[in-house]
Amino acid sequence: MLAAAGGVSRCLSTVARSMSTKVAVVLSGCGVYDGAEIHESSAVLTHLSRHGAQVHCFAPDKSQMHVVDHTAGSEMLESRNVLKESARIARGKISDLASLSDADYDAVIFPGGFGVAKNLSSFATEGANMSVDPTVSEKVKAFHGAGKPIGMCCIAPVIAARIIPGVEVTVGSDVEGT
Repeated sequence: MLAAAGGVSRCLSTVARSMSTKVAVVLSGCGVYDGAEIHESSAVLTHLSRHGAQVHCFAPDKSQMHVVDHTAGSEMLESRNVLKESARIARGKISDLASLSDADYDAVIFPGGFGVAKNLSSFATEGANMSVDPTVSEKVKAFHGAGKPIGMCCIAPVIAARIIPGVEVTVGSDVEGT
């Protein structure tokens, strides 16, 4: 099951039906312009919690593409780590994405934010010709191959479209003036 956009809420409700449901949430930093979108991440975590799911967060242990000053929208001349920034949302309860095993979880959810397009893939700079972080690709393919639900919010479905055969998404509109 692959859920995107409006289907994410149904996917969350489906996978979080019992206290024994284990859900992995993959974050891409902290902050809409250079990491995971905080509102989306919080909404996912809250929804899963309210439905009794056991949730654990993961993120790749690597440098962000860049750091953005969220008050001005401009790039800052510093470096930050995706895992360490994601720990802000996860309240420190987070693991390196490399340690995620589909055998240990019933589903995986990817909140959106530009971090997906910048830190989990190269969509922000390469568009349709993007590459996907090898660890992200490996984990998505593992969950897909196991037939487990994959929830992707906002921009995250571009990852599935790139690496899972037959998945297509539309981003924005191809019609001028709409």
